[in-house]
Amino acid sequence: MDDRLKQQLDFALEIDKEKNIFRQTHLSGHGRNENDAEHAWHMAVMAYLLKEYSNEDIDILRVMIMCLIHDIVEIDAGDTYAYDEESKKTQKAREDAAKERIFSLLPKDQKDEFTALFDEFERYESAESKFAHALDNLQPLILNNSNDGNDWKEHGVSAQTVYGRQKKTEMGSKKLFEVTDDIIKENIRKGNLPEKTE
Repeated sequence: MDDRLKQQLDFALEIDKEKNIFRQTHLSGHGRNENDAEHAWHMAVMAYLLKEYSNEDIDILRVMIMCLIHDIVEIDAGDTYAYDEESKKTQKAREDAAKERIFSLLPKDQKDEFTALFDEFERYESAESKFAHALDNLQPLILNNSNDGNDWKEHGVSAQTVYGRQKKTEMGSKKLFEVTDDIIKENIRKGNLPEKTE
């Protein structure tokens, strides 16, 4: 086996570890916690399925790859819960170190490509990254909605806090933000989300 292929297969085996990084979000039907790989797969399928709702023309393959790789860094950095303000303070440093180690397993051209895609996703500037982020926000929201808001209840999250996380969804898709807004309002009505943190 040549060196390039060995590096690619080493990377492929390394990212299998993403299946062991569990998130706060539970699978639909009150299932177990989902893992990062399931989250990424779900987002990528949703990206293709919902591409017509992007605010701008997008390269859907680029969006799908962003979805698939955006949480690989959590193999080293761990999952940072969306509403954990303390963990967010060290998130970038943890993820940058992880990005360097994990993507360095690849041949240099692919390391550079994956690093650029990851950084593009994080910057939230391109049409593709904005749409990928809209999906990153929507995917756990629909799961939590299907589970009667249990994850929000468990962590004492308010509608105000959820709106804070979702506010950028509209930058990627006005239509998906309308859906998000409807889901949040429905959960306020059901008593799953208090309007403000007490």
